[in-house]
Amino acid sequence: MATKFSEITAAEMRSAMIDSQLRTNDVIDPAVIAAMNAVSREAHVPPALASVAYMDRAIALDHGRALNAPLVTGRMLVAAAIRPGMRVLLVGSATGYTAALLAALGAEVHAVEEQGELMAAARAAVSHDNIHWVEGPLTAGAPDAAPFDRIIVEGAIETLPDALAAQLAEGGRLVAARREGAVARLVQGIKAGGTIPLRSFADMDVAPLPGFAVPAGFSF
Repeated sequence: MATKFSEITAAEMRSAMIDSQLRTNDVIDPAVIAAMNAVSREAHVPPALASVAYMDRAIALDHGRALNAPLVTGRMLVAAAIRPGMRVLLVGSATGYTAALLAALGAEVHAVEEQGELMAAARAAVSHDNIHWVEGPLTAGAPDAAPFDRIIVEGAIETLPDALAAQLAEGGRLVAARREGAVARLVQGIKAGGTIPLRSFADMDVAPLPGFAVPAGFSF
């Protein structure tokens, strides 16, 4: 997804994003800031939308999907507390922006995406030895590569499938967004005794992720 922007223009946009959107809203972790300053977000959006790649809003992609606003991504990465060498499952990697950020943070990334066109765009946008692309159902995760130190669900969901929860290592952390009616709340939890108690830490406008609707009679 190449753009017509010059490197100088993109760098100025990234700097403005960091100063006006991230630092003013609790995204101050030096490693996360450095990663978001280094990764070209415009490479992960449709060329026609490159001029708004760094605006504080979600960007529509194909197949009813969207790239979350930079602040959402930043808050999730800070909550995930990524450290070099960690094994991370990224669910709903879309065009690969968050996968690129995780790799920049030194993680071993297993990025799951079920839409072939989005996966192809991600592969074209970023090539990194620490990113393992997994094409398949989002709700299935990457069981063959489990367990993971971190799981990040890149979108708002109503329920967390047992198949994904089982792939988090004991003591590992999960970060997602929980959809409650018209409201989405960022949530995080550490797995203890085989369960992942989740607590919310911010209300955000998070793009919904398909396939995670609440079954009848189920409570998240």
